[in-house]
Order: sequence, then structure tokens, then C-alpha cells
Amino acid sequence: MDEPGILIVGTGQAAYQLVASLRDEGYPGNIRLVGNEAHLPYQRPPLSKSYMSGDVEAPSLRFQGDAYYAKHKVDVATGMRVTRIDRVGHFVETSTGDRLPYAHLVLATGARNRELPCAVGMTSGVFGLRSLDDARAIREQLGTLSKVVVIGAGFLSLEFAAVAAGKGVVVTVVEASTSLMSRVVCEPIGRAFQDHHESLGVRFILGTTVNRITTDNGKVTGIQTTGGQVAEGEAVVISIGVHPNSELATDAGLPTRNGILVDQFLATEDPLVSAIGDCAAFPSRFATTHSRLESIQNANDQARCLARRLVGRAQAYDAVPWFWSDQGGLKLQIAGRSGGADEVVLRGDQTGRKFSAYLFGAGRLLAVESVGRPVDHMLARKLLTASSPLTPGQVRDGSFELKSLLVLPTLAA
Repeated sequence: MDEPGILIVGTGQAAYQLVASLRDEGYPGNIRLVGNEAHLPYQRPPLSKSYMSGDVEAPSLRFQGDAYYAKHKVDVATGMRVTRIDRVGHFVETSTGDRLPYAHLVLATGARNRELPCAVGMTSGVFGLRSLDDARAIREQLGTLSKVVVIGAGFLSLEFAAVAAGKGVVVTVVEASTSLMSRVVCEPIGRAFQDHHESLGVRFILGTTVNRITTDNGKVTGIQTTGGQVAEGEAVVISIGVHPNSELATDAGLPTRNGILVDQFLATEDPLVSAIGDCAAFPSRFATTHSRLESIQNANDQARCLARRLVGRAQAYDAVPWFWSDQGGLKLQIAGRSGGADEVVLRGDQTGRKFSAYLFGAGRLLAVESVGRPVDHMLARKLLTASSPLTPGQVRDGSFELKSLLVLPTLAA
């Protein structure tokens, strides 16, 4: 690795996909991957589901083994933290005292969990859920627990709650909002998932926050909310959102605002520094301002887009955002971004939890949230890609074929 090449800070989904895409695109130069976790790059989505349930083991979460990186001449440094970027000298400094040069630097630093103030400093019986080490620590105790409290009602929280309930654990979820997954889905979708989780035995305390984790002789016994409600649990799992890891960029003088600011080509204001994945805030036709997405789709698509630019085939990033979550046998799929929505139209069978919510802003389709309706989801991605002129009235009309909007008119001879 004598010649500076592409240096990637981070070993998550975006970082791995960039490595794979660069080699697929024929990039011949050196690639170095640096991450502070002790593991080779691995998949995170199974951590709260199939890994937590015991259906898969840690080795199968790896994208690739050592042989892949050796074959593709990628230098992977795990357990190493980048502490400073020198944009003048074109190198980074690490926690091990090394200086690593770069011809192009890619920040794929991801995000970290938000902390619950009353839990700061607590270790025994209090868990986060972000990394493989986090998931392993919870899984090792899950079989011994009879009650657990989950703080937060986002994707990861609810995926874990479903797994724990399936193992016979009494689960209580505490959420500040009055609806589940309120940051990303509309109220009817949140209500459908609440009904589903309650059918699994999960209990909810909504519209309040936790101000105290209770203990007895050093052991966690539960939580107390700001409203005085109490929930018992031998463990507390906290998942209340994330902060982007943008401090490296900030310290290097690069603009940041809820993430590392990049342009439509995923470049920062420094032409030799790019950012992708959960840490990057980028312009999008699906948002009114720079936005940051925490999704596998976004990480993969941005990595592919950047790889093409780095080999001389630049294209603006314009992928339709989409997300999914599997929660105890019920699947949620989302296409688009719902910010600014002022009208929700439901289509399908709400009682049977097989329906979609179409969200419009000023009459324009912004997003589609689907429960058990994969065909709706795939169609929504196509409609959003094509900016099809779907109207609320057409969605309400059960006889109207939404896919007809994708058929191009036949030109007259």
C-alpha cells in the first residue's frame, strides 16, 4: 500500500459496498478500509432479528472473509479509529499513531446511538442495540430474562421486541410519541403494528419518557416514566435514535449539518473528500433540504454512485429512498419520504393488516407505506422514480389500476 489510493473510514454497509463496487467498476488502485470495530464488515439488519433469535450466527453475518479482501487487494484495518484528517497533507491520523495517506478520502463513518440521560454510566443490565457486540451481549442474556423494558418504538426496538416476546419474555415498550415509528410512518400504519405487537403479548406505554432506571443491589429492576408509570424488567434495551458520526469532518473544517454535507455527486466541498451512508446529508428531489437516510438501500446506492464517479463515470445520486422492517411476521415496506405530507389515503384491507398508505403533499405523491402488500411497494418505487402524476382520487378509486400510469402512450403512426 505504498501508493496513496482510496482510503475509506468506516466498515459498515456503505464502506463494504464501495469496496465491492470499485473493484467491479475496474478501479485498479489501492484501497484501504479502516474501522474502529474489531470485526470484518458485516450485515447489521439481522442483528435485531435472525441473529437475536439464534437463527443465524455471527460468522454468517460477514459480507466476505479474509480471502476476499486479499484476492481483491484491499487492506482492511479493524480495531483502528481515525482521529484526525489533514486535508493539506492528504493523510489521516489514527488511534494507533499511524499516518495513512490518501489520494481520495471517503467518510463512511455511520452513526451512533443517542444516549438516554438517566442511563449514562450504567453498564450492567442496560443495553444499546447498534453493533454486533451490542447484539451479542443482549442475546447472551435473553434466554435468562423473564421481563425486559425496551425504550423507543422505532424499527430496531420493535424488531427486538417481537423476537423477545416470541421467546416468552414479557416485553414493555416505552415511547415518547403517541404512535409507533412516528418519525417514519403515518398513524394508521403505526396503529396496525401496535395491534400486531399487542397480539404477540407486547405492552406499550406511549406518550411519555423515561426519567429513571430502577435498581436493587446493583441489578436493574425496571424503569419509571416522567408520568410516574412503572415497568418491571431485569434488563433495559435503549434504542431512541442516532447521531451521525460527523465530528471528523467538522474538525477538518468541512461543513456539517445533521451529517456531513455533500453535493449531488456525494462530494464535500473538498474535491478529495466524499461521504456516503448514514453520516452523509445530501440533496434530493424527495426532500426540501439536505437529508440523511439510515437505510441499507441508501448505503448501497450511494456507494455504487460514488464508485462510478471515482472511475470517471460521474452521475448525480437520484435513487428513490426505500426501507423495510420485519416485525414478528409482519412486514413493513416504505418507498419515498413522507415529510411535508398533508393527506393520507389508505388502500387495501386494514382489518387483515394488508394495506398501503399513500401520502401526498399538495396533491403530489410523496411516499407509500405498505403492510403485507409487496406488490404495492414495488409499484410505488416505480411511480416515484417516474414522478407519475398519481392523484389521491385515483388511489381512493379501488377500480383504478395504478400501474396504468406507468404505461407510455402509443404514438400515432
